[in-house]
Amino acid sequence: MPTLKFQKKNIFYTDEGTGKAIILLHGFTESLKIWTGFNTQLSKKYRVVNIDLPGHGKSDCIGEVHTMELMAEMVCALLKKLKIGRCIMVGHSMGGYVALAFAAKYPEMLKGFCLFHSHCFADTSVEKENRSRTISVVSNDKFSYVAQFIPSLFPVEVHKKFSAQIKRMIQRASKMENEGVIAALEGMKVRNDQSEVLKNTKLPVLFILGLKDSRAPIARLWEMISMPATSEILLLRNCGHMGYIEAPEETFDSISGFARKYL
Repeated sequence: MPTLKFQKKNIFYTDEGTGKAIILLHGFTESLKIWTGFNTQLSKKYRVVNIDLPGHGKSDCIGEVHTMELMAEMVCALLKKLKIGRCIMVGHSMGGYVALAFAAKYPEMLKGFCLFHSHCFADTSVEKENRSRTISVVSNDKFSYVAQFIPSLFPVEVHKKFSAQIKRMIQRASKMENEGVIAALEGMKVRNDQSEVLKNTKLPVLFILGLKDSRAPIARLWEMISMPATSEILLLRNCGHMGYIEAPEETFDSISGFARKYL
């Protein structure tokens, strides 16, 4: 797997297909492996770059805090290395936070972006306290945290249906170094509210939302989707936070259609 040297650390990625570029960014405790099915199909028509974000997958931890801006800078460095001028960026969960930071810093490098079970709002004071408590838990017993966290991303009624996927996700997340998990939590805790990015962007934005997503501020999602001048919405009534597992065909078709229209 090819690597980018960023701040003297190794960042792993894949680069498949040819033509116009789609960049895929995974979420917290995930890796580029989440996109395997999407990548296989999308790379038939597009150049698809799939990245292990810092401290995730095979990529090194860069520091004690992985801010969304730091990760956006890393993505920018990779796109420059690959000589990709403009692209569509798809970010799942934390990856969506990175995509928003990228849109704020490098809008000229985008043709559009997708917030996939993600949002533009900063952590509330309560959420920041919860992240601090989570950091303490991870420091002492990462496996117990991961074993509780991963299932919570799915509605309870589908736990049995997706038990194999949940088990695999727990196994992969458990292999992460504590430092990578904590750096991401610290970065999400201090991330900026990016509402103004959505309000001011001239780029098209695709929102993929699950009405049963326990990790999204449902009451504010309606506010968010009205912010961009051009937006498309896929609303999954019976889906939680993991649409690429819970509704793979619908979410793939939505991303593929967005790419056809705006790339």
